[in-house]
Amino acid sequence: MLTKEELPDCPVATTVNLIGSKWKLLILRNLLQRPWRFNELKKSIAGISQKVLTDSLRSMETDGIVVRTVYTGSPLKVEYSLSDVGESMRPIILAMETWGKNYKATKLE
Repeated sequence: MLTKEELPDCPVATTVNLIGSKWKLLILRNLLQRPWRFNELKKSIAGISQKVLTDSLRSMETDGIVVRTVYTGSPLKVEYSLSDVGESMRPIILAMETWGKNYKATKLE
């Protein structure tokens, strides 16, 4: 996690720094629906490698956006969900979804 001093001065740059990758946005999109297990996420995001998914989830966990919950038992179960900080990004992702739908609609006219 970056310290406050290491974050960009620009708030938009801070947001892009935290969630600006294609993969992180798609992970967030899924986690807005419900908690997911690792393999569910991997299967639902076409083209993502195991390494990139692992690195993205770790980074998002370090940044306080994602919570990793381990359930003991046999078999061991790990779920990823949004933290309160991650949940606060819901309006951003929903606005991006709305904008994308509107843009696609204008391109089909």
